[in-house]
Amino acid sequence: MSLRRVVTFGTALVAASALLAGCAPAPEGGGGDDAAGCVRMVTNSGGLEDRSFNQSSWEGLQQAEDELGVEAEALVSTSETDLAPNVRQAVDSGCALVVTVGWELAEATLAESEANPDVSFAIVDESVDAENVKPVVFDTAQASYLAGYLAAGVSKTGVVATFGGGNQPPVTLFMDGFVDGVDRYNEVHGTQVRALGWNKQEQDGSFTGDFEDINKGKVLAEGFIDQRADVILPVAGQVGEGAAAAAIEHGSTSVIWVDSDGYETLPAEFRPVVLTSVLKNTQQAMVEIVGAVQDGTFSNEPYVGTLENGGVEIAPYHDLESLVDPGLQGEIEGLRQAIIAGELVVESPSAP
Repeated sequence: MSLRRVVTFGTALVAASALLAGCAPAPEGGGGDDAAGCVRMVTNSGGLEDRSFNQSSWEGLQQAEDELGVEAEALVSTSETDLAPNVRQAVDSGCALVVTVGWELAEATLAESEANPDVSFAIVDESVDAENVKPVVFDTAQASYLAGYLAAGVSKTGVVATFGGGNQPPVTLFMDGFVDGVDRYNEVHGTQVRALGWNKQEQDGSFTGDFEDINKGKVLAEGFIDQRADVILPVAGQVGEGAAAAAIEHGSTSVIWVDSDGYETLPAEFRPVVLTSVLKNTQQAMVEIVGAVQDGTFSNEPYVGTLENGGVEIAPYHDLESLVDPGLQGEIEGLRQAIIAGELVVESPSAP
């Protein structure tokens, strides 16, 4: 069974075991055509099927398999103790490129990159300053600004909300853009839509403390719903599924997903409450980086996803498109073009 089939049909636990045990013997050495023909990816503790950046990064490497002929395998981290050993195992594979995902892997990535200067590294959603490490980061505040404006525009109660898995720059970047978008809607329309869960000035708000416990997300979302929030943006990986569950039970609340299109990646039962998603186009970044390693143009210059280069965006409204009238959609499109043109700058202390 191929690795891709294990990921598609196996449970998360089976997939993890298969991935860890099933890595093919590595090419010898750290260079040459054989090394350039393979890549190893290390997930953070959220796992491979996190409906977030682990999953989208892996999908990008699968795309690189199809388009560039590279052989990709993933090492799944199930706890913090797996992180450094998995990065070391990835390096020992002999592949020319090692991709690590998330801030949890920054320390191990830096250590292995310094010890292995002939190996190219890419780290997703985090910056590591080393000659052979390419940060893959996204200015998600730009897209979440549009999502915040949208949320304020469709809210019937005048209350929206956001929460995170942890108070970390890749998380709070979304939240900064979201509340600024709500503020912009209020400025334009003379309304007073409230955004619960985040104070941009104080850089503090509501967090679950992890990215895996779905029940924590549900409890927090229920608290917002009790305060009349009818649009919620969870920035918490799998924990966000709890917000979707609370929205389904409530019946008149919608959610905005992050990283991937939640309408496509969440269980189908949640589709009726997915208003949109703040997208990171991690897939295309992975293809570009693999190609650069193969043709010898790899550099440590950060890849920064923006609205202009298509690295970030908001997803279609799918089943909830009827909530977005043409006037509101026109305003959102105008904001998108203003951001791309540099006429509107979305600011955040967490911006890449």
